[in-house]
Amino acid sequence: MTAHQDDTSGVGEERIRKLNAAGMPALEKARDRDRGAGPFKRMVLRGATIIDGTGAPPWSPADIVVEDGRIVAIEKVGLPRKLAADARRPAAGDHEIDCRGKFVTPGFIDCHAHIGVPYHALSGPMAPADYVFKLWLAHGVTTVREMGSFNGLGWTLDQKARSQANEIAAPRILAYSYFPAVNDMLKIIHTPDQGREWLRALKARGADGVKFFGAPPAIMEAALDECRTLGLRSGCHHAQQAVTRMSTMTSARWGLTSQEHYYGLAESLFENRIIQDYTPDYDYGDEYFRFSFAGQTFRQAAQPGSAKWNDVMDEFLELGFTFVPTFSIYDANRDLMRTRRADWHRDYTYASLWNFYQPDGGGHGSYWHRWSTTNEVDWKQNYRLWMQFINEFKNRGGRVCTGSDSGFIFQTFGFGYIRELELLQEAGFTPLEVLRAATIQGAELLDIDDEVGSIEVGKAADLLIHDQNPLADFKLLYGTGAMRLNQENNKVEWPRALRYTIRNGVVYDVDELLADIREMVAESRAASPELPVP
Repeated sequence: MTAHQDDTSGVGEERIRKLNAAGMPALEKARDRDRGAGPFKRMVLRGATIIDGTGAPPWSPADIVVEDGRIVAIEKVGLPRKLAADARRPAAGDHEIDCRGKFVTPGFIDCHAHIGVPYHALSGPMAPADYVFKLWLAHGVTTVREMGSFNGLGWTLDQKARSQANEIAAPRILAYSYFPAVNDMLKIIHTPDQGREWLRALKARGADGVKFFGAPPAIMEAALDECRTLGLRSGCHHAQQAVTRMSTMTSARWGLTSQEHYYGLAESLFENRIIQDYTPDYDYGDEYFRFSFAGQTFRQAAQPGSAKWNDVMDEFLELGFTFVPTFSIYDANRDLMRTRRADWHRDYTYASLWNFYQPDGGGHGSYWHRWSTTNEVDWKQNYRLWMQFINEFKNRGGRVCTGSDSGFIFQTFGFGYIRELELLQEAGFTPLEVLRAATIQGAELLDIDDEVGSIEVGKAADLLIHDQNPLADFKLLYGTGAMRLNQENNKVEWPRALRYTIRNGVVYDVDELLADIREMVAESRAASPELPVP
C-alpha cells in the first residue's frame, strides 16, 4: 500500500474517525490467506455444463482452460453425455477438476455490500473481516462493491490490494466512499466547490466510486457532475432526510449511476403530493417510525399502468439508469418470524451480529419492539408494487443488479445475497434473468465487464463449480443447503449445489470455508456467553 492510501487524515476517513470517537473501531483486517489452492500455471475444468452469465441457456460439454488466473480457452468437447476422446481435447494442466455432471457459472457480484460495520462493536466483540469474506466466497460472491467504506478508505484499499494479489481469501473489492453531506450522519461539505474538491482528493486516493445518502441539491448536482468528469461511479441511498428535495429521478437526470434500495423511487412516482404523508408524531430518529413509514410510500404513488408510472419508467430507461433494489435487506419487515428463525443463524451468525439484530431502542435496523401485523401487511403491499416496477423495468431493457446490504435486519453475509436471488425470482425474473443480474449486469454497472461477469476467453477466472444446476432452485446455494427428503431411505438431507469458488484463479473448497465459519461462530459464542443465541 502507498503512504497516501494508509493516511487516516485523508478524505474517506471522516466517518470512521467519528465512529472511533464513539467507541466503534474498524474490523480486524484479513492478514493471510489460509485457504485456497493456486493460482496454477495451467488449470483445466473438464466436461462442464456452462451457464455463461449473459442470459444464454446452459450448454455442454466444455473444457475451460485457465492459465495464471485467466481464461485462455473454452472448447466444446463432444455432445451431451458423450465426451470426445482425450486426444481431441485441450492438453493436460498441472491442476484439473472433473466437471462432468457439474455446472460452471461466473462468480456472483454483490453490488451493495459492507465488509462488516463498526456499529456492531456496540453489541459485543466484532467479527473479523475473514468471517465476512469467507461467508461471501462460500456463497459464490467473488466481487463486492463496498458501499461506503465505513471502516475507512485506507482500510478498504488495503484489503482490496491484498485480495487482488491473492494474499487473503476474499472477493474482488471495489471501494466506494461515503460523501459526507448529510446532517444526521456526518456533514463536512457545505458548498458545491467543497464537494468537487473532496471528490478530486478521493479520486487521487484510489477510490472506485462514491456512496451518497443525498445532499443539498446544488451540492449534489455539482458532485455528480464532478464524478462524471473524474470517472467515479456513484450509488445513492436517497435518505428520507434528503429525498424531499431530490428524488431518484432528479439525481438520475444529474448523472447518478445507480439507485440503492428503493428510497426516492416511490417519490419519483408521486403525482398528488411531493412529500410522503407522515403523522404529526413521526420522528426519523426513532428507527421504528423510520421503517414502519418507509413501508407505506408506494401506495401513495402512481399505480402500475398509469400515465405517470409509464412516464417515469420511460425516462429512467432513456437515461440508461440502473437499480440495485436490495430486496433481501427489508425481507424481515414483511415476515419477521421467518427471517429471524432462518436455518443458518445457529451455526453461521456471529455472536455480536446476532446481538446487534435484537430489538434495541437506538440500534440501526433493530426496531422490533412493536413490529405488528399491520406493519408486515404494509411492507407486503409495498413489495408488490416495488417488485412490479423493477420487473417491468427489466422487461423493457433496463438494468437491475443484485445487492444484499447484509449485516443488518437479520440478514447474515452470504446468506442474504442468496436470498436476493430468490426475491428477484419472486419479482418475476426467470432464473436465467436472475443469474444475468448477478453476473454480467453487475459487472457492467461497475465498469469491470471486460474483466469479469461472464465466462469468456480473456477474462479473469472468477468461476463457480456447482454439483447441481443452480437454476433449478436457488435454495441449493445457501451454505446450509436446502431441506430435502431422500425417498429411498425416508431421511431428511440438506444437499448443496456450490462445490468450489474460483476467485482470480484460486480454488476455494466451499466445505472448508463453511467449516472455518462455523468454528469462528462457535468461538464467538464461547467468548461471550452472556450474549443471546439463536
